[in-house]
Amino acid sequence: MKKVVSFDLDGTLVDAKYGDMVWNHGIPEEYSKKYGMSLDEARTAVMDQYSSVGDADLLWYEIGYWLQRFDLPVTADELLDRYEGFIKPLAGAAEVLKVLKDRYVLVIASNAARMFVEKELVCAGLARYFSRVVSATSDYKMVKKEPDFFKKLCSVLGVTEKEIIHVGDHRIFDFEVPSGLGIEAYHVTDKPPEQARDGGNVKAIGNLTELLEML
Repeated sequence: MKKVVSFDLDGTLVDAKYGDMVWNHGIPEEYSKKYGMSLDEARTAVMDQYSSVGDADLLWYEIGYWLQRFDLPVTADELLDRYEGFIKPLAGAAEVLKVLKDRYVLVIASNAARMFVEKELVCAGLARYFSRVVSATSDYKMVKKEPDFFKKLCSVLGVTEKEIIHVGDHRIFDFEVPSGLGIEAYHVTDKPPEQARDGGNVKAIGNLTELLEML
């Protein structure tokens, strides 16, 4: 019997626009001011540096590292506060969580740094639905590409892989890795169903309301 549902956050429960504004607008904007170049030039320079690290590396998620690397005169808190107006729950998120909370223990399992996760949950009005919030990168010093992350999550929660469901929008981190451990996983995607399901191998959902139907 399933006991726990764990959710990714950005792009799954909360609009990914907030993270995009911080990382792909706010930091390049500060970079352009610091080094006297256009925003487009700054964005290209910053993106090239991001790409040199990649999202499988812990440093990708550490905003303090990037602000220091670029020598920018702004704090992480200032950047996160500047764009908090972009934090929006995705359609149906609160309604689905309200239903699921009566049937399961709900958990956040995100790669985003804890300072992002906590701010987004509060501003989106979703914090009250979760019994535990886990930032893979801040709390476990892992990225969800590692099967050991999900093994540790199950251990901490006191459940087996067969007793947890995971939901997220990253094909590898949120579907392939947990599925490989026997975890029932759902990939949130806006791709057409035939393409998203990849011949039936992927449990794909277009929105959170579909998750209720699947469960």
